[in-house]
Amino acid sequence: MGQARQTVERRQLGLTLRRLRKEAGKSQQEAANAIGKVRSRIVDLEDGRSATPEDDLIKLLDCYGVSDERRETVLSLGAEARKRQRRRTYTDLLPGAFQRFADLEASATEISSYESGIIPGLLQSPGYVRAVIEECDGVWWDATTDAELEQRIAFRLDRQERSLTPTGQRSFRFVLTEDSLRAVVADAEVMHEQLQHLAALVDTRDDLVVQVLKQDASRNPARGGGFTVFSFSDRGTPVGFFTAVFGPSTYHSDEADTATMLHGFSELQNLALDRDKSRALIDKISKGG
Repeated sequence: MGQARQTVERRQLGLTLRRLRKEAGKSQQEAANAIGKVRSRIVDLEDGRSATPEDDLIKLLDCYGVSDERRETVLSLGAEARKRQRRRTYTDLLPGAFQRFADLEASATEISSYESGIIPGLLQSPGYVRAVIEECDGVWWDATTDAELEQRIAFRLDRQERSLTPTGQRSFRFVLTEDSLRAVVADAEVMHEQLQHLAALVDTRDDLVVQVLKQDASRNPARGGGFTVFSFSDRGTPVGFFTAVFGPSTYHSDEADTATMLHGFSELQNLALDRDKSRALIDKISKGG
């Protein structure tokens, strides 16, 4: 393994290997021993700062007891990570893309997210999570069994647990549109639960800022869209992601692109209500105002 430029593919490979190592109950030193390298090589690999030959990747997967489809997916991701071409975007077409998105989300030190018409996933209450997934079931994927539906819901809630559980200095910044607060997802009871959940998050977390862009706002440079930028402090450059209802996950890692996305988010923050006024509006809508 040699030093390599950090890319989305290498970052995703590293995060996947970190998750698999932890699931297997292995230490970084044990992983390093499996490939005959020093521990710092595993650190670099898991941080997305190293490329790894296929034979070393196979040894790691053997060490972690990974087989079947997951093994083939990681090997394919490893092949992508070894490519040297510079691309402005990366489209994740491999199986289990939702898991790699969650890994990226959980590893970010700062999340800047704008959504229109829907409460962002990390802020959704359990009832709202269920309602949104049930709305999509049989439309964007084949109709699922009750057990499969519960697995999807559990995964969304696990994403929240992984990202929102305090694990060091992190910050979360959300701008959402007023119509996302007023929409009726499932029924009024679910929406009341959701608004109360959102208010509780705002009230209890100093690391989380929620701002609401009102319906009568005169400008909205992101009208009709949604996007998220994951930042990583000194552990790498930001990664951007545009929300898509259907289709593969596409990431932007070019610094010019992510700088534009962060500029757009800053503009949305300036146009939205501040934290206190947003909190008051959430309370007003919750009470039927």
